[in-house]
Amino acid sequence: MDIKDIKTLVKVITDSDITEFEFETDEERIMIKRGKDTEIVQVAAPAAYPQPMPLPAAPAAAPAAAADAPVANDQYDTISSPIVGTFYAAPSPESAPYVKVGDVVEAGQTLCIVEAMKLMNEIEAEFKCKIIEIVKANAQPVEFGDALFIVEKL
Repeated sequence: MDIKDIKTLVKVITDSDITEFEFETDEERIMIKRGKDTEIVQVAAPAAYPQPMPLPAAPAAAPAAAADAPVANDQYDTISSPIVGTFYAAPSPESAPYVKVGDVVEAGQTLCIVEAMKLMNEIEAEFKCKIIEIVKANAQPVEFGDALFIVEKL
């Protein structure tokens, strides 16, 4: 078997879901394996966990800076991330953001994109509102339930 045939064979295997291929004749033997072998590792748990040492009394921590916390007020609502992913304020790096602080948006209007596993998910306003604060920075990771926008219902 020449190198051209071997390259063709490798391409066919990588384009399929075959994980192992073996070919043998009197003169040659070819074996191709894809993926990693599964390895099972067993670790014994410790017999007992040590008791934590009490910490010396410390003065009360100062409250976090107001600039770091989103605006908290009864008159405002929060639009949160429905999924884990990456927050994008615009459809592309060259484009203007979907919304800015002070914009009034209609129900169904796109506010941002949360990218999860290479899938771009448009986050839309569920009601007419005014953007009070954009909580996340562009390309910042977000968790499920993280605040994305502080808005005022109109």
